[in-house]
Amino acid sequence: MSLPSWRATGLLFENCNCQLLCPAHVSFKQACTHERCQGHWAMHIEEGHFGEVDLADTSVVVVYDTPQLMFEGGWTEACYIDERAAEPQRAALDDIVSGRVGGPWAILGRFVETRLETRFVPMRFEDDGGEIRLSVPDMLESTITAIRGADGKSEARLENLHNVIHGPTHILARGDTRCTDRVFDFENVRSHGLYSRFTWQSAP
Repeated sequence: MSLPSWRATGLLFENCNCQLLCPAHVSFKQACTHERCQGHWAMHIEEGHFGEVDLADTSVVVVYDTPQLMFEGGWTEACYIDERAAEPQRAALDDIVSGRVGGPWAILGRFVETRLETRFVPMRFEDDGGEIRLSVPDMLESTITAIRGADGKSEARLENLHNVIHGPTHILARGDTRCTDRVFDFENVRSHGLYSRFTWQSAP
């Protein structure tokens, strides 16, 4: 059976417990700052489709715990999807971030050893320009704040860095995250953060 054509664009932000800049963001073959790398990728999809299913204005978070050398695999991962998503949207988002339908998440999926059951939860996603916040009540609270560039006005940026889930321009940030759910129990304080505008799609 052929897979449906899909595409999604929006905002992706991340925070982990590494110092700036997370070495694994440059390459999974570089060792992270600590013995375990713990953090999340949070995405708000502004436009998109999965076959005939409209994905606009949906949100999803992937929380992870990995070895210091992420390239070794053995990741533990959980997906949270905003409960406002309709059932067809929930199924589509879960298929995308699990890597079951190709695209960039299929590449990350090669490193995942344990994927916990997806949960559908209340979620508040706020983008105030240089500050992005995510709240999943009683489970996860995260805020990242952009780092100012040399001109004191615009944000510090990374350009032309290969990353399969981020867009071409990465805005550097500091992040704070508290996660307390199932096997995850960590707190990151003013650690590695960044965000970008992404575009994902199925293979042509």
